[in-house]
Amino acid sequence: MGLFGQSKPKDPRETVREMKKKLRSESRSMDRSINNIKREEMKVKKSLQEAAKKGDKDVCKILAKEIVNSRRSVSKLHESKAQINSICMQMDTQVSMIKMAGGLKSSADVMKMMNRLTKVDEISHSMMELQKEMTKAGIIEEMMEETMAMSEDEEMEEDAEKEVEKILFEVTKGQLGTGEALTTPIVGTEEEAGPAEASSDEEDALKSRLAALRS
Repeated sequence: MGLFGQSKPKDPRETVREMKKKLRSESRSMDRSINNIKREEMKVKKSLQEAAKKGDKDVCKILAKEIVNSRRSVSKLHESKAQINSICMQMDTQVSMIKMAGGLKSSADVMKMMNRLTKVDEISHSMMELQKEMTKAGIIEEMMEETMAMSEDEEMEEDAEKEVEKILFEVTKGQLGTGEALTTPIVGTEEEAGPAEASSDEEDALKSRLAALRS
């Protein structure tokens, strides 16, 4: 308790230690998510191989898209873990300069990385809460919405179609798809535009075949 009953200001070093602890906890949570996604991918691969044996190309393509999406999610989580490590190092640098600066100073780099982390579905809620704490502590300033270029999304969509073919080739050992490899990893994907919209009966039949493979 300080003078006139006022609370003593919190040591900025302690503030950084608490935030780093929360960040490391989120990193461990992402490791668990990565392992869960990989386990589910193995199940989808098995279903895809069974569908390929039956010659069900439509189902194979749907399952290949699921694998593309799971690998995209894993890639995002690995990228997020790297950003968390960078944030921890940036905060360590800020702590080492407290004496010279007289306190914690806001970091534009940490602000940008935190803004990206709030857009990762698996950790968005906890990162938004931590973002508020960092703003209050003066580590970052009020966040500004980050805009994404449309051209980047279009490139991802084109790459996703190539990746579907590559996965079909990989999982079916050349029975389906093509062996063309991508020069850049998948980071995101949108569902590809296909031929004319399937009829309701065709969609129901596809769902039934998928359900049968997973039962």
